[in-house]
Amino acid sequence: MSNDQIPQEIMDEIFRASEPFTQDEQASLERLLQIAKSDTGQSKKVANFLLAWWNATNCGGFDLTDLWGLDDEIATDMLVIFGFLMRRNMYPDALETETGLLSYKDDFQAIIAMWRPALMENK
Repeated sequence: MSNDQIPQEIMDEIFRASEPFTQDEQASLERLLQIAKSDTGQSKKVANFLLAWWNATNCGGFDLTDLWGLDDEIATDMLVIFGFLMRRNMYPDALETETGLLSYKDDFQAIIAMWRPALMENK
């Protein structure tokens, strides 16, 4: 897919370089967190995506072909997070918003406990 095939509003979102974590991005992340903490057919793929952001070295990477098996709404939420990651170098345990810092550490710990329990045993 070339840049001219990506809708302009998505390109505008991706390249807002210095803006903090937005409410739309927060909503996308929170939807993804809920999916990853559940037990649906897509939960593991979403968990893999989020854990690759949290710590790819220890938690594993994300297979881009997993996008093929996701509902469009979930893939769109992932695209929103990709856009955020392209413009800001931030981990999910310290996301800067307009009103302060957000931490999703507890959510990610729950996802690790569910999908990577061996990592919890090593503590």
